[in-house]
Amino acid sequence: MPEQEFLPPRRSAGFRRPGPPGYQDEDPPPWANLPSIRPARPAADDPMGSGPTADPPPPPSGSREEQVPQWAGPDAEAEDEAPRDQPRPPRAPGGRARRPAAGGRALRAAARRRRRWLILAAGLVVLAGGVTAAVVVPGSSAPAPVVPGGLITTFQPGELQTVPNACGTVPAVTVQQYLPGQVRQASPLAIDGAAESACDWTIDQAPVYRLLELNLLAYAPNGLASGDGSATYAAMDAYRQTLQDLQDPPRHSADPRASVTTLSGLGIEAFSATQVFRRGGAVTDVATVVVRYHNVIVTATLNGLEHSNLGTYGPVSISQLSAAALAFAQAAEATLHS
Repeated sequence: MPEQEFLPPRRSAGFRRPGPPGYQDEDPPPWANLPSIRPARPAADDPMGSGPTADPPPPPSGSREEQVPQWAGPDAEAEDEAPRDQPRPPRAPGGRARRPAAGGRALRAAARRRRRWLILAAGLVVLAGGVTAAVVVPGSSAPAPVVPGGLITTFQPGELQTVPNACGTVPAVTVQQYLPGQVRQASPLAIDGAAESACDWTIDQAPVYRLLELNLLAYAPNGLASGDGSATYAAMDAYRQTLQDLQDPPRHSADPRASVTTLSGLGIEAFSATQVFRRGGAVTDVATVVVRYHNVIVTATLNGLEHSNLGTYGPVSISQLSAAALAFAQAAEATLHS
């Protein structure tokens, strides 16, 4: 920047300088009537500050700068537009505060609106999920509607979740009719809780040995079951598997093939089977009756010792064993209807 040449100004009329006598006759210094000059702030393209700059003109009345005190600097904001808790803007090299880019306040306001919309949308999603869960898993005990081709996970009308006590399903007169003598009764511990119940009646008085086992089991919905996975389909699978194992035992099984007869008028479906087991010289005749009522399987099995190596037992009538097993199965199945 070229050097500025300062010329002595003219002395105005009536100009008097204070001082002792004779001082008025002296010429004033060259800088007496020059305008005030202060150093200018460094410009963005002149970081070293290459020269003085005159004071900027005062802001017009009513502008934002009018509310900012002069000592706050040209980059300060008015108190009503710069909250006290708002962090101060970073300082640029040279100590000057960097003014936010144009439109920053509008961008921040838009970001706040987006956050509010995101929070509202998240709340609606959570609410919709709760309503869906209430529809899919109803709080009442009523069965859920069946969707064609869908997997059933709840008990359907007619299906049972619990079974009666097996020992109480057979009347005492029936027990005495088919198991004459001194009978010992036992109730094995159920594995499936209230969905299962078992009872054993035993006579061990030579030459009579009888063991009658009665079991009631209510099947639950199972995703691995055939069909729609309902409790009834799970019971149907168990019924068919039992029938297959009796007719055609596994290859390495020691069980003999059973003679199977289909029964009508008992439950939804039923069959009876007879087998003869020979173990170490002992011979045992076994009669089995299996009944399916919806999702409940009733199994009555009566063992009669035909011959034993230790003691004198027998003979056994296989037809009497089958009749006794059938009577116990009928009595137990009848309690499922009440």
